[in-house]
Amino acid sequence: MKKLLITFLTGALFAFGLALSGMAQPSVVLAFLDITGNWNPALLLVMAGAIGVTLPAYRLLFRSGKPLLAERFDLPAATRISGRLITGSALFGIGWGLSGYCPGAALVALPGALETGVFIAAMLAGLWISRLLDSVFPAAAD
Repeated sequence: MKKLLITFLTGALFAFGLALSGMAQPSVVLAFLDITGNWNPALLLVMAGAIGVTLPAYRLLFRSGKPLLAERFDLPAATRISGRLITGSALFGIGWGLSGYCPGAALVALPGALETGVFIAAMLAGLWISRLLDSVFPAAAD
């Protein structure tokens, strides 16, 4: 129960940060990405603040040897850059650049607009297609 409560509180804090920073508003994100047009650099402060908090927190957390609420860290084992990683990253970036939403921001903005629901449906369809392709072509998943 304690783990579930802390998960909820950290998720709520993350959602609050996304909403407060403007990252749940596609117009703000798209204005940040439009470096050749009407560029809005405000999200640079958000990124700098996130890095400023996360970097020392990660150093402290990993120095402790294990997470606060788990027996061990659950980190990705893959260390090489694969075609699959590049393709997925490119698709994520293209989707973010076209819509102005990343998955977390879309969930925060879900109650606000119909297009957010369309984005989330498309995101879930992409996830389903990805898993389907992994099951059809398992060698390509490694």
